[in-house]
Amino acid sequence: MSNAVTERRIERRRFVADLLAGVPDALVVTGLGSPSYDVFAAGDRDENFYLWGAMGAAVPVGLGLALAQPDRSVVVVTGDGEQLMGIGSLGTVGACEPANLTVVVLDNGHFGETGMQRSHTSLGTDLAAVARGFGIADSFRVENHDGVTGVIERIRARSGPAFAQVLISAEEPPRVLPPRDGVFVKNRFRAALGLAPF
Repeated sequence: MSNAVTERRIERRRFVADLLAGVPDALVVTGLGSPSYDVFAAGDRDENFYLWGAMGAAVPVGLGLALAQPDRSVVVVTGDGEQLMGIGSLGTVGACEPANLTVVVLDNGHFGETGMQRSHTSLGTDLAAVARGFGIADSFRVENHDGVTGVIERIRARSGPAFAQVLISAEEPPRVLPPRDGVFVKNRFRAALGLAPF
């Protein structure tokens, strides 16, 4: 299968901004690095949970949140490198089948946080096919910006776990850093859910 970097045309920051504008009530968990910057650039909210340095943890955190908050849409926004590192978590998503969880992988075919080395997705790994193999039936690739509408519809529908592999450009927009105080982010997020800090 050809998965060349030249096929990746979607502008990451615009895609994320349009995605989140379409689901303003969703709870959002971000993967480390660029996905956190993109979500923050789209507008900081109490319902955003930014992960700093927890590579591979975005999907497990999102899964736990989806199971604990079944009446809320939960969106994980992460990158291909992190998803590759935490690939086994997709098996647990497939087994648990949370109807309210959508995983959005911003796939630029590179490990953006460590020097832009080519990742497995630019060397033949099809993450959507992998996710289907783990039991997430609604797994698909987004190859142009218009595909954001389909992702929004799935998030709103909450009709089963969904997995979107979004083929973004390898170009990196300027970094826009979210809060780095983990306790602050955690307590703010808990308060948004009506829970007391701890």
